[in-house]
Amino acid sequence: MSKYLFGIDLGGTTAKIGLLSEEGRLFDKWEIPTRIENYGKHILPDLAAAVKKGIEENALTNDDILGIGLAVPGAVLNEKDVAVCVNLNGWGGCDVAEVFSNLTGLPVKVVNDANAAALGELWQGGGKGYKSMVMVTLGTGVGGGIIIDGKLLKGAHGAGGEIGHLKLYPDTEELDTCGCGKSGCAEQFTSATGIVRLAKEMGMTDADSKFGFLSSKDVFDLAIDGQEKALEVVHCFAKEMGRMLASVSAVVDPEVFVIGGGVAKAGEFLLELVQPEFVKFAFPACEETEFHLAELGNDAGFFGAAKLFVD
Repeated sequence: MSKYLFGIDLGGTTAKIGLLSEEGRLFDKWEIPTRIENYGKHILPDLAAAVKKGIEENALTNDDILGIGLAVPGAVLNEKDVAVCVNLNGWGGCDVAEVFSNLTGLPVKVVNDANAAALGELWQGGGKGYKSMVMVTLGTGVGGGIIIDGKLLKGAHGAGGEIGHLKLYPDTEELDTCGCGKSGCAEQFTSATGIVRLAKEMGMTDADSKFGFLSSKDVFDLAIDGQEKALEVVHCFAKEMGRMLASVSAVVDPEVFVIGGGVAKAGEFLLELVQPEFVKFAFPACEETEFHLAELGNDAGFFGAAKLFVD
């Protein structure tokens, strides 16, 4: 008889929870608020209560559940030890798997949220059918998840896949400081935040937006409509994105790049911009690497977290 899995994607505002089968069929999903006050002391008890409620409402018992996969916004070692998560008010710094398992009575494995999204897309999304994939999440920052021969590349310090911090330019006083404390990182040019910064540097203003403040969506919408300045911005973005992914491909040589996150809502227009720039910079043997859009949206994280128990 098939068992069930819980996948949880813990974010700074909400935690997304999914109940899935071993085969990847989604039975139920819901969200709860993430309470980060008092260094996040309520986070795991709240999640445990949500899991217990999900078991009860779906007429299950603990014996029906293989385990809980938990995706967190921070570095993770050994699928259990979570580094302090800055955007969760300093929560973490402990064996989260053990604490959460004690609260739920179920096995727990923990994974970085970007890596979880990659696992989810490989399992049931834009990377389905491949064994080696790089997931790129373009949002406020740039997240990455690298899977080679079906296995996550986690790194010795839990920082594998931090492709947004590849150096595109050397540290100089002329460049803004990245959130990591350095400068010249890919994230400064290829994230939603970076796109808006580029746009304003190149002469676009909040007056170009329908809503009074310029966003990356405005830039892409205007570019799709043929606005000259917006087209100039997105071509600059695509060049930096191509440069970043060419560097990644020269090291891990994936079969496919899967692009997700808010910026990826630009769809095929985005891929048509980035792929030719990638080819310009890529090592010749990597030029045929495929590009796909992510398919699971905000569900990718909990799909990937649950996948930890499938293997």
